[in-house]
Amino acid sequence: MTHKVHPKAFRIKEMSDWGSKGFYNKNFPEFLKQDLIIRNFLKKRLKDCGLEEIGIERFSEKIKIIVSSSRPGLIIGRGGSGVEEIRKNLQKELLKALNEPEKSKKGAFPALKIEIKEIRDIWSNPNLVIGWIAQRLERRMNFRKVIKQALEKIILMKGVEGARIEIAGRLNGAEISRREWVSSGRMPRQTIRSNINYGFGEAHCSYGIIGIKVWIFKGEQFD
Repeated sequence: MTHKVHPKAFRIKEMSDWGSKGFYNKNFPEFLKQDLIIRNFLKKRLKDCGLEEIGIERFSEKIKIIVSSSRPGLIIGRGGSGVEEIRKNLQKELLKALNEPEKSKKGAFPALKIEIKEIRDIWSNPNLVIGWIAQRLERRMNFRKVIKQALEKIILMKGVEGARIEIAGRLNGAEISRREWVSSGRMPRQTIRSNINYGFGEAHCSYGIIGIKVWIFKGEQFD
């Protein structure tokens, strides 16, 4: 029988890297909780800023957060005021969620550093494509037209050999939920050497949540 496997998790050791790096050791539960708080806060705060990925690197005295976005100007703000405001609010959120006011007084809690990276190839990144689709579905646009337009733009990108877009839920507000998908080109999901970028997201419509999945195939890697 077949099993559904997350494409990135399946290839982490050989072809891709972890989203969080650092020495967790005995503090793994506490640090994992911090990572989840950081990611949830930034996803909610930067929802309309073309957020693609959030990377976390842990050091002994600081936490470095790498935010990849297609619209970095909206995050940075004038003179870097936007990043500084996000950093302060995130620090407060962490201390509040972890119930550690004493650490803030002593300065024992690691310092936060936020780095912004610009993403130029929007249509080569599945998370950005999902954000584009979700915005249009929330505006009640026809789902078939939206996913076909997105697929056409993905295939036109240099280095992309295949793509697949799948959505599921109460499409167009129908009573019964269903699944629809479109694909073009090659999509060999059965081999580890396939360089597949995968993303999952949700469109929060007035009639319910619609799930969105995007696969982008960029050829094979043999090294």
